[in-house]
Amino acid sequence: MKWILFFVLFYILQKLFSKSKTKVFSQTTRPVSPADFELNLLSLCSLVIKADGNVSASEMEYVQRYFVSTYGKEKANAIFRTFNEVIKKREISAQRICDYMNLRTSIEVRLQLVHFLFGIAQADGTVSAAEINKIEEIARFLRIGRSSFESVKAMFIKKADNAYKILEIEKSATDDEVKKAYRTMAKKYHPDRVNTENEAIKKGAEEKFKEVQIAYETIQKERGTN
Repeated sequence: MKWILFFVLFYILQKLFSKSKTKVFSQTTRPVSPADFELNLLSLCSLVIKADGNVSASEMEYVQRYFVSTYGKEKANAIFRTFNEVIKKREISAQRICDYMNLRTSIEVRLQLVHFLFGIAQADGTVSAAEINKIEEIARFLRIGRSSFESVKAMFIKKADNAYKILEIEKSATDDEVKKAYRTMAKKYHPDRVNTENEAIKKGAEEKFKEVQIAYETIQKERGTN
């Protein structure tokens, strides 16, 4: 079943790329190493996409659009082809991938990775329990604390107390504690703290920063303190 899911995933992705009749590889194309950030990111994407056993076309298109817009069609296609070769030789291990990321990325970037994975899961309109569990597992491997994970999750799974979860505080927090939490989270999630050239990670930081601002404004409005 595992290989069937992967075959379907990458068959459709390759069909999406094959609309152009231009040659994908040229003699000047830089070889893509299996240790590259992009391949590890794609591995995490594939784990989330197949988490609930339903290979959603909208989720695959979400990933495809990101890779093409970030790396260009030629490199994106090279990444997918290389990845397809890699998975034939070894099992995809979330823990191994996250160990690689932990050594090479900051906690701010890793938080954005979790945000990006939730974006993939939500691409088909619903974030399933299986997808949440898989992303939570990945977050643990990325050494992201429970409160930080719940904060990111609350940006996608809407509930009554989401604003408080996003700010990582309880609903019983005082106005001063709310204000302090907002300042802390605004600093924590400010896009300037995400030192990366990866466009999806940068975009995720901007979106998350906006969510923090919205959460604070929601609480202020709810309490009549704005």
